[in-house]
Amino acid sequence: MPNVSLNLTLLLQTILRTMRVLCVLTSNSQLGKTGAKTGFWIEEFAAPYYALTNHGVEVTLATPKGGMPPIDPKSDLPENQLEATKRFHEDEALQTLLKHTTPLSKINAEEFDAIFFPGGHGPLWDLHSDADSIRLVEEFYNSGKPVGAVCHGPTALLNARKSNGEPLVKGHKVTSFSNEEEEAMELTKVVPHSIETRMKELGGHYVKGESWSDFSVRDGLLITGQNPASSVSTAEELLKALGQQSRKAA
Repeated sequence: MPNVSLNLTLLLQTILRTMRVLCVLTSNSQLGKTGAKTGFWIEEFAAPYYALTNHGVEVTLATPKGGMPPIDPKSDLPENQLEATKRFHEDEALQTLLKHTTPLSKINAEEFDAIFFPGGHGPLWDLHSDADSIRLVEEFYNSGKPVGAVCHGPTALLNARKSNGEPLVKGHKVTSFSNEEEEAMELTKVVPHSIETRMKELGGHYVKGESWSDFSVRDGLLITGQNPASSVSTAEELLKALGQQSRKAA
């Protein structure tokens, strides 16, 4: 009997071998005015990174400031370690790439097929308002390319606009770290804004699963995941979108 999983992998590798994804990480290391540190959440970067690269997708790393993005120290605690995070720590090549991320100002959207934003609380203070981050989201979306984000990564979508001037999330089913999950983290009064609340205010159709459970949604070009547990499923939806995009171009 044929190995279905192997055949699917080979098919995806054939379809996606030339696809390029821009992965945008935060440059912010400060958790507001608390004095605590933040940054990107390792699982939300590592799990999608390997899900993509395992299928032959080329991933380029970028940040607002360039160079090494800060890591949320809580994501590095023993209880938050998974197969992908362990692989991340042992991956010397990836560690080198992280130290030399490209500044967003030097990124040309035309060179990539999709854009992806991992979370961690860091993005709430820079990717939400960074002019180049907003520019890139708009350029990808308005040129028909997939835009993916997980957990707090969807904050990067909030100030972006469609070509007709409407908020990017308006009319789309979207998700992100929920208000309920933020309250459980006791950070509701620390974060500069609630992504769930802002999505609703902007006309997005916010949907969510159970707190801390795997939940992602794809609506058109927007692919969003709710929390760290949704990292892989969000990346898998992005892979599907890339596969469809590649077949159209063939």
